[in-house]
Amino acid sequence: MTTKKLTFRQKILVAGTLFGMFFGAGNLIFPVHLGQLAGRNVLPAMIGFIITAVGIPIFGVAAIGATHSDGLQTLSSKVSKSYGVFFTCLLYLTIGPLFAIPRCATTSFTTGVTPMLTDASREPIALLIFSAIFFAFVLFFSLRPGKITVWIGKIINPIFLLFLAVLVIRALIHPGAAVADVEPDAAYETGAFFSSFIEGYGTMDAIAGLAFGIVVIDVIRRMGVDDDDAVAADVLSSGVLTGILMAIIYVLTILMGTQSRGLFETSANGGIALTQIAGHYFGSVGQLILAVTITFACLKTSIGLVTSCSETFVKMTHGKISYSVWAIIFTVFSFAISNVGLSTIIEYSIPMLMLIYPPAIVLIILAFAGKLFGHDRRVYVSTMVFTWAAAIFDFMKTLPGSLQESLHLDTLVSLAGKCLPLFDKNLGWLIPACIGFVIGMILRASKPATT
Repeated sequence: MTTKKLTFRQKILVAGTLFGMFFGAGNLIFPVHLGQLAGRNVLPAMIGFIITAVGIPIFGVAAIGATHSDGLQTLSSKVSKSYGVFFTCLLYLTIGPLFAIPRCATTSFTTGVTPMLTDASREPIALLIFSAIFFAFVLFFSLRPGKITVWIGKIINPIFLLFLAVLVIRALIHPGAAVADVEPDAAYETGAFFSSFIEGYGTMDAIAGLAFGIVVIDVIRRMGVDDDDAVAADVLSSGVLTGILMAIIYVLTILMGTQSRGLFETSANGGIALTQIAGHYFGSVGQLILAVTITFACLKTSIGLVTSCSETFVKMTHGKISYSVWAIIFTVFSFAISNVGLSTIIEYSIPMLMLIYPPAIVLIILAFAGKLFGHDRRVYVSTMVFTWAAAIFDFMKTLPGSLQESLHLDTLVSLAGKCLPLFDKNLGWLIPACIGFVIGMILRASKPATT
């Protein structure tokens, strides 16, 4: 019997669904800002960014399919059941109320409201009012899931992408400066690849990919593909199509950011840069269109994240706490976090991402390499223990300086810098992860697993 596979047209539809889940306003603020920082060293910066913002997320989605898992918790439970619960909670909280959802509100505020404020001292109260209204809508629609998110996805997202295309083309045709003339930021003078590799963490797409995998698999199965291997292959091929589109957008927006340095100083964050660029090329009308479309796109993303996080925690608590209660908790918490501002959210999200990304990357790699060691639990445990141990030091190093001082972390960070290879490149976890894998393979070879 012939195994059913997706047609190319169906793969395009799946790729469009995956792109819609991945790509939001947050995926623009980081590449634009990266372009401003990278300057003439933009090429290696592009490569590093695309690896973590496109390659790893797509493989994260594919990892769920490749292991025939029914979600992140099942995949991460290959380490242990308790680890599966822990890692799933941590990942969903990171892409939910701790950082991603509040960032949606503050991105909308930065691009829409901030340019209209003539008195900077009014910004905190303006953010409070804006975020209260924003999250009131989020909670309303999260408690009443319906066609609003579909409508926004079908109407607002295409308008947003159309305006972005016009803006990018206009900016590239009439650049503010030649790329070769733009001085790079100090961090990008000699290490552009490694700096941008870490910048790609900010999109949060690699950890989101682990959460989105099961959604894509369900879509493919509803199209009639039942064989597990065929599903895994279709997930990967559809993901490649998504990745190509995302990579094209990233390359163009990074270039736009670099060339904008001839018009503006490096901004505090990409939201400010995007607003400045839109205002320069299209005036107040351009800023208004950008603000409206980003706000609706962020609203849709926030509703989707509150909904998915609430459903996940209902499942994990076995229904002891209702969906409505979780939705209210996550919305209120996100509202509180959003009022610290976009730059602060980004600043504090970096240490958390430095902590969670290494084990996420390693989990994805182990999922694909699992056939080499029969998905032996000892290999998973050993690799993860060493990865987490090293990632904790990357977490410490990227905490704000004042917090490092108050917690007296200087000595530990200095020690890690001397002992961990690539620690200065923010990849101090890489060698320990490899050591952990080798030890796990030795344990597997020395004592075969009992059945």
